[in-house]
Amino acid sequence: MAKNNSSSTAVPDTVWLGRGRHLGPEAERDVRRNLTALKAAGVIDDFLDLDPVEAARSTDLFPRDESAHAGPSARRLFEARWRVADGVTVRAQLTTYGSESRRVESEGVTWVLAAEAERAWEASWPSPATVFWPDSDQVAWDHDKVPGVRLRTTNHLPKDDGELRRLLRDCTRQSWFIHVVVHEAMTPDARGRRPITAFLPPSLRHRVVEHRATPEQALIADFAMKRELGVGLPRGGAVVLPPTPQVPGYDAERFTVRAVFLNGTEPTELLQKIAEFASLPRPLPADAEQVLTRLRQGWHLLTPDEELAHARAMVTRYAKALEAMTASCDLYREAAESALAALAEATSGNDASRTPTPTATDQDTSPLKTLTKTLAFFRSANRS
Repeated sequence: MAKNNSSSTAVPDTVWLGRGRHLGPEAERDVRRNLTALKAAGVIDDFLDLDPVEAARSTDLFPRDESAHAGPSARRLFEARWRVADGVTVRAQLTTYGSESRRVESEGVTWVLAAEAERAWEASWPSPATVFWPDSDQVAWDHDKVPGVRLRTTNHLPKDDGELRRLLRDCTRQSWFIHVVVHEAMTPDARGRRPITAFLPPSLRHRVVEHRATPEQALIADFAMKRELGVGLPRGGAVVLPPTPQVPGYDAERFTVRAVFLNGTEPTELLQKIAEFASLPRPLPADAEQVLTRLRQGWHLLTPDEELAHARAMVTRYAKALEAMTASCDLYREAAESALAALAEATSGNDASRTPTPTATDQDTSPLKTLTKTLAFFRSANRS
């Protein structure tokens, strides 16, 4: 039985998610160079380059819980802020991770990216991937977590039936991207070998992986897909693969195209099917929940106005908590006094059995010490 790696929460329509691998040297250097260039050109407003441990550190002004930690294998955390159409602000975080095994050379550097806009995401907006990564074929940032699969190009299906079925399972269960399989009815020329994803709008382009079945793979690919996923591949056509678990509203016929002409022209019908599939509510991958939480609650790149608003909100929060604590202390004191009075009455003033009234201690009760202890109390309460 397939492991359910998705939550019941749908991906918000304001959010763009991506996860992949960078197989080249010095992944973080590529990100820094691209962000620096885009900021200098005025494409983005600002960015931060953070150490993950420092980024997760909790302070009085910015209390953070365990969800702020990116994990022990996190290498670097980048934040960027930019504006799109009509001045809509986009905030995004990209985190890089080291290899979880000793095969560092083959696994490369894993990255996860979450971006959120102030309103529903539009496919025509710039891709968050190319805000952090250079949009260049010379930088190998665009590999999927599934080995041997890459964005921005065509990926030919394996010849072996077992490998093909394994690939289909991995792509539909492990990948965060949308996967499309296209059958080449005849060997295409150079124009036909161009990825159809190049015709997609910017923000959708880097969410789609394109697979190609060669002319002689028509039967084996169709059989494997029907057996593993319950969808068929028409000869000379294409199909958008269903993820596991399946998204509500998915129907194989609805997302199947009977004929795709690989002659360099825009495959309008297939592009419409992909865009329609991308608009369906999709369960949030379980391992993406913390990524989205960090973006929303662990954000560092604040404008001066946002910093001031945050500071005022924290002052109000602490003041209310202090007021509640004071009220509780008053209630406890009143209860203690009432108990002592009742005890005195019950013992008819017998001083020998009467509990003495608590007096103030001789410890340091300076305002600074009191405030420090109060803030420490709030931090521990915030973590619980």
